[in-house]
Amino acid sequence: MTRYDVVVVGSGAGGLAAAVAAAHGGQRVLVLERDTVCGGATAWSGGWMWAPGNPLARADGVDEDPAQFRSYLHAALGKDYDAERVDAFLDAAPEMVRFFHTETALRFVPGARICDVYGDLPGAGTGHRSVAPQPVDLRELGPEVARLLRHQLYETSFLGMGIMAGDDLGLFLSASRGDPRGLLHATRRVGRHLLDLVRFRRGMQLVNGTALVGRLLRAALDAGVEIQTSSPVLELVREGDRVTGVVASTPDGPRTIAAGRAVVLATGGFPQDVQRRRAVFPRGEEHHTLAPPTADGAGITLGESVGGRLRTDLASPAAWCPVSLVPFRVGRRTGVFPHIMDRAKPGSIGVLRTGRRFVNEANGYHDYVTAMLAATPADEPVQSWQIADARFVRRYPLGMAKPLPVPLTPYLRSGYLTRGRTLEELARRCGIDEAGLVSTVAEFNRAARRGEDPEFGRGSTPFNRYGGALAPLEKGPFYAVRVVPGSFGSFAGLATDARARVLDAADAPIPGLYAVGCDQASVMGGHYPAGGINIGPAMTFGFIAAHDIGGRS
Repeated sequence: MTRYDVVVVGSGAGGLAAAVAAAHGGQRVLVLERDTVCGGATAWSGGWMWAPGNPLARADGVDEDPAQFRSYLHAALGKDYDAERVDAFLDAAPEMVRFFHTETALRFVPGARICDVYGDLPGAGTGHRSVAPQPVDLRELGPEVARLLRHQLYETSFLGMGIMAGDDLGLFLSASRGDPRGLLHATRRVGRHLLDLVRFRRGMQLVNGTALVGRLLRAALDAGVEIQTSSPVLELVREGDRVTGVVASTPDGPRTIAAGRAVVLATGGFPQDVQRRRAVFPRGEEHHTLAPPTADGAGITLGESVGGRLRTDLASPAAWCPVSLVPFRVGRRTGVFPHIMDRAKPGSIGVLRTGRRFVNEANGYHDYVTAMLAATPADEPVQSWQIADARFVRRYPLGMAKPLPVPLTPYLRSGYLTRGRTLEELARRCGIDEAGLVSTVAEFNRAARRGEDPEFGRGSTPFNRYGGALAPLEKGPFYAVRVVPGSFGSFAGLATDARARVLDAADAPIPGLYAVGCDQASVMGGHYPAGGINIGPAMTFGFIAAHDIGGRS
């Protein structure tokens, strides 16, 4: 039997954070990943994490009273506010960022302008509560990281090249308007990416989630963590009531692996588990997730097998995201594109089949899907359409369709985009009520010219205004992309305490078993008060778990 102090099951942000922190605490650590590559949903994410009070904010001269963070979460989470777990997260997040930023290969950049979603609530922040991984060239991280790292998700890239929110994205968008600085930046980035594809058959400029996972993998290897892929865990081993190891199927055959101190579950939740979705999600399996196929509830099943309790009593079972389905000709694969930033840009609105708006499009992506689910009759498929005019589609992305100089023809030919010379023609082609759409656009335009949205208050908060100003939809032809419910992952997960220990039906911790990331029920109680509230708590509770396992405070 092979012996380790800590066995981590899964290799997303939460699992790798636990592994690195435990190894720095002197533990012998093994990470088991069932996929052929590491990173899970984290590698396909934006990589941002909500970590208020972090040292990068203080270095920029922003030193907020932690009471502000608690006030905001009290207001945003309401009855789902769990004081003990929230306190544990808020107390540890700054130290987590400091540790990884100063003692490992992970480096962060501050989210100086990233606002909390609900700017009208007490304690809401207008920047510096988030951090993101600093971009890095994959060659700097070494060949072992290159072998282990999941590739950038094609749908959220440009020809497989990631674009980072902030200055990088801003310069790309300004290039579509002919700005010389933007054109130079885009030319350099794309040119370098094409050379990398020729030389290495993959993008080497890591940003967002790939940069986060790549840097975490480097940090893990530097700390002596062993990482084994293609090794699903089949069962947990117990001695009495304590979890003492795992049985894994490895490339060398079945192995029983002892975990002298703990097993940490970090397999990504259950967004790909159709049976659990039917039982827990609204509308059952009517859902398209951005998580990889391996996020199928395996970790939760392992936790339940030793008495762990699945919590489904959250405000929402999943971290919703509106998505559009991308028909790819190569391989006949359907892609899933997350609508993060296009909904808020000037010259676009979201409508239902009736042609009516149903949400403040510039609010959070989670709110968009929540509103879509609530507004759609039970006997109709849950769907909406993002509508834009000709000026919009040449200046901003509409779903996966890119602005100038990228042509729209492939997206129109595949059926991903629908075009109409008039709003009436667009409505007929999409199956939207014509009179409803024409009336909605006319009402919206009248108010938008005054910079107002009396129906939904779009533009009323700093988060809204960061996405873009209000503008009417006036110049034809008009375009639409169909939007359906999706998610970044599940919020429902194993019940844990403030130390990330898995709890049984009596709310007693199961000795030797921890859960982090989406295997853990969200500390946000099923709410989405800020961008990065998946990865921030995942890494923070991974950090907390490692310290608890090692007997450190």
